[in-house]
Amino acid sequence: MFKILTLMSFVLSAGAACADDKWLTLPPAPSMPEAVKSGTAQVNGIDMYYALYGAAEGTPVLMIHGGLAHGDIWADQVADLATDHRVIVADTRGHGRSSNDGSAYSYDLLAQDYLALLDTLGVDKVHLVGWSDGANIGYAISTSAPDRLASHFAHAGNVTLDGIDPTVESNELFGAYVGMMAADYAAMSPTPDGFDAFLADVVEMWGTEKPGGFEALADVSVPTLVVQSAHDEAILSDHAQKIADTIPGATLLTLQDVSHFANLQDPEAYSSAIRDFLSQ
Repeated sequence: MFKILTLMSFVLSAGAACADDKWLTLPPAPSMPEAVKSGTAQVNGIDMYYALYGAAEGTPVLMIHGGLAHGDIWADQVADLATDHRVIVADTRGHGRSSNDGSAYSYDLLAQDYLALLDTLGVDKVHLVGWSDGANIGYAISTSAPDRLASHFAHAGNVTLDGIDPTVESNELFGAYVGMMAADYAAMSPTPDGFDAFLADVVEMWGTEKPGGFEALADVSVPTLVVQSAHDEAILSDHAQKIADTIPGATLLTLQDVSHFANLQDPEAYSSAIRDFLSQ
């Protein structure tokens, strides 16, 4: 289980690692491209920030960020994909520009928020690209509302607590990520001084066993690509392989020379991996 005090100390002290290896770096995301539309939607008792990009026909791509982050983390991928896809990004409940109503975080609740957002936007079905907690939200939607997903690109998710690498609690790069997200939270959030409480609430969700686990995945019908980074600090490779083996028809893609933060470390390769999957 994640230790809240360890992560808190990283918020105060950690910086991005300096190394030639991409997987030891944490580049900031560039600025987002100009949105076709952005705003907040009132869903499930919260104000949920969203933005729409691109004007292509067909099934849109919904990109769900990881824990503590926000939709702008996808800037490189949005700029690439929006040239020939409609792309939707949002800030998960309590993250970034979205509010929370005091509810405890759970993947089922966050999945309901995203489904309600799609209803508000009049979108029936999406290709879901989920990273970390975004992948976990995707697994929750895959089991509860599979008809809403055309596919699921699931990077760095876990379905049981034993899928988490325990060394992440003291990992310098993960700590640097927490510090980066603390700064972004202060700049974006409607409660800019609330990061410590927000972090504690998210960490509590991270340490809570997910209902269903592998058993729930055995009936998933959504075409799924399980994506694992070769140097992931947080998710064990054997766990990713087991997820791919459990979901009918799923396959495993291992991204080389990158870590949990692959979309920032090698954005071109990450976008290419998404495109390759969508083309199938």
